[in-house]
Amino acid sequence: MRNTEKHELVVQQRESGVAYVTMNRPDAYNALSSALMAELQRTFDLISQDRSVKIVVLSGSGKGFCAGHDLKELRSQKEPDFHKTLFDQCSHLMQTLVRLPQPVIARVHGIATAAGCQLVASCDLAVASEASWFATPGVNIGLFCSTPMVAVSRKVPRKQVMAMLLTGDRLNATAAAAAGLINEVVPHAKLEQRVDEMASVIAAKSPKVLAIGKEAFYRQLEMPLDDAYAYTSEVMVQNMQLADADEGISAFIEKRAPVWTRS
Repeated sequence: MRNTEKHELVVQQRESGVAYVTMNRPDAYNALSSALMAELQRTFDLISQDRSVKIVVLSGSGKGFCAGHDLKELRSQKEPDFHKTLFDQCSHLMQTLVRLPQPVIARVHGIATAAGCQLVASCDLAVASEASWFATPGVNIGLFCSTPMVAVSRKVPRKQVMAMLLTGDRLNATAAAAAGLINEVVPHAKLEQRVDEMASVIAAKSPKVLAIGKEAFYRQLEMPLDDAYAYTSEVMVQNMQLADADEGISAFIEKRAPVWTRS
């Protein structure tokens, strides 16, 4: 039984250590208005401090995952200060996902375009229905997807992401998986089941170890090779001092299931 917390723009459900966070602007394809981003930020900030949450599943209500920024809101104000505040808000939200101690899975259906594609790329993992598609189409409306390309270019090879950015053309789910933007493609009818399976597997691991590993993964990516090995060697030393490392190794040797610490 899932415990549900519903706000106007975000619905959150909890079950077995999994936080299901759903963007709730179905009539606007969950476009990232300032208000929606603020509610997502509040939700993720609270989750980051909640050790009962072991993994997060992010999805969108209605016919699609997320159509990117709310263009009506962008056009409603002409002042650079307004736009800077809005884009800074979005960039902070994307970095929050990366820095969240818990892994985040994007459960994608329908469209994931512009900042919606950025949102998928900012999640640690992504599973999409076979009817979903992805694009950075800002160039088609005179607004190059400069901030979305930061996240997407860190998941998709350069030539392919440049093609997406320069043409605005869409990628279907199969092509997105081949490019590394998403992990898996499944029939829409099996999307929720597959993501739940993946979430359950990850939720069974040590939360402390997952948090250490996630932080180290993103930090070492931007380092030169020597620095990355020096840094991750220190991370391994710190990891070895955890009670969960001792428990995990002992359980493996003794051929039993490990019992992780709760906090």
